[in-house]
Amino acid sequence: MDKIITKKKHLLNKRNVLMVLGGAVLLLMIYQFTWADKGSKSVNIEELTIAAVEEGMFLDYVRVIGRVEPITTIYLDAVEEGIVEEKLVEEGAMVKKGQVLVKLNNNDLNLRILDSEARLAEQMNFLRNTRITMEQERIDVKREIMNLNYDVRKLKRCYKRDAGFYKEQLIAEEDYLQSKENYELATESLKLMHMKQDQDSLFRVTQIIQMESILEKMMRNLKLVRLKLDQLNIKAPLDGQLGMLDVKVGEAIDKGQRIGQVNVLTEYKVVAQIDEHYIEKVSIGLGAGFKRQGVHYQLKVRKVYPEVREGRFKVDLVFEGEIPAGIKSGQTYHTNLQLGEENSARMIPVGAFYQSTAGQWIFVVSNDGETAFKRTIRTGRKNPDYYEVLEGLESGEQVIISGYDAFVSHEKLVIK
Repeated sequence: MDKIITKKKHLLNKRNVLMVLGGAVLLLMIYQFTWADKGSKSVNIEELTIAAVEEGMFLDYVRVIGRVEPITTIYLDAVEEGIVEEKLVEEGAMVKKGQVLVKLNNNDLNLRILDSEARLAEQMNFLRNTRITMEQERIDVKREIMNLNYDVRKLKRCYKRDAGFYKEQLIAEEDYLQSKENYELATESLKLMHMKQDQDSLFRVTQIIQMESILEKMMRNLKLVRLKLDQLNIKAPLDGQLGMLDVKVGEAIDKGQRIGQVNVLTEYKVVAQIDEHYIEKVSIGLGAGFKRQGVHYQLKVRKVYPEVREGRFKVDLVFEGEIPAGIKSGQTYHTNLQLGEENSARMIPVGAFYQSTAGQWIFVVSNDGETAFKRTIRTGRKNPDYYEVLEGLESGEQVIISGYDAFVSHEKLVIK
């Protein structure tokens, strides 16, 4: 009778070996991360920067680099196109309002002026001749009326005389009727001549008004063309410094082309680029300031530009009160821009430790100065000099504010 043989299980099969090895590696990793790096580490005190926790007034501000610019810049654009004939002033020169900076030449415009002047002269001559002709016609009509008046008076006398003779039957009826008709014809002719005089007078007035209107339009057109000719001379719009003048003799300039700028130097502004992180805190009227040669100068935000470019936005600051002596365009000042009110707070100086801890913990030095222990903290606002401490530290405590790269995973430091 056959006997069933049971196969024995081997504990050290391949699967079990892999599981044991994996568990060992896992335990080793847990040990390394939990205990091995959490021990103490000796550090040299010369490698550390230690500072005290302070209690004082915290000023919420950001330090920005501002560049001095003129308060106003007027750009020079060519009003008319032309060829640069002469460049009279060089960049950087002080100029007066109305001073000619560049002369342009435009032959087409010169021809237009000559043509306009010729047509204006022709129109003026035509108007003068028309006035002379009308005056002659007026005199002729007046002379004709005078003659008709004389004829009417003479024929009236003849008519009255013949009427008396005819009544006494001294002349024939035909002679009487002829005298009467001559008088009546002269009277009607005089009336017609007066009507013609009135109509001619009205026509002359209307014609003169029309011709004078045409002449006035031609003179205005000539004036505009001459103004265009004058605009070929590019002039300084006000007193200031010529900041840029980008033209060369012989160069063709298009209408509306920007060729330069004049800077008004009576006042200055400081233009600063600020990180977009602060865009919601910066508004018109905020105060700012900087020190130069021991003197503190005050500024305020006059304009905030809404555009953000490459992570930064621009603001204009203007001086309040005294302006630095010898200030020049292009100078830079490290300016403190106030973002909030000054108030009492607990603070620690700015240091490299923040890069490793993000303000969530810090090494606190013991009273004897021989050790330092990691402690959880909570920070708030930051300015270029201090971090605001909200929780975890007391005034007077000593903390390490230098970099933690060499011992970021340790809990305790032994200071030698």
